[in-house]
Amino acid sequence: MPLIRDGALVEDSWTRVADYAAIPDGPAIVSLARWQAEREVLIGRNGALGLLLASSEAPEAVAGDLERFALICLDFPRFQDGRAFSAARKLRQRFGFKGELRAVGNVLRDQFLFMVRCGFDSFEVADRTVVGQWSRAMSEISVAYQPAADSRATAIEQRSGDRG
Repeated sequence: MPLIRDGALVEDSWTRVADYAAIPDGPAIVSLARWQAEREVLIGRNGALGLLLASSEAPEAVAGDLERFALICLDFPRFQDGRAFSAARKLRQRFGFKGELRAVGNVLRDQFLFMVRCGFDSFEVADRTVVGQWSRAMSEISVAYQPAADSRATAIEQRSGDRG
């Protein structure tokens, strides 16, 4: 699937591994269930490890292990399910996750800016053509009222000159 990072289409070096499949030598993404079942084995493997969290799985389940993951994928199963937005904010702001945070599933161009504000770095998209719409999506809303995981100054900060 096409991957957007920093507004550009990039090659994805990660392999998503099914729970029953052998784990390759390179960067691999496993499910929470597999992580919980094979934690000690996965810790000892030689290669970057990523985690896929379904929208029904809370980031608290791995809060103590975040340093083990270079990548966490948060699933958007459908447009109406926004739990991954909350999970991203928790991972970045409450738990201090510094690795790559990837939006997967039903990732829509109209939500790019909000995803970035919540802390997402990369986006698996179904259609390559949305890459050309990235810059517009990032600039459509010029004023933010709430602070978020990004560095955008809020309206009150802009008025008072605190940031920006």
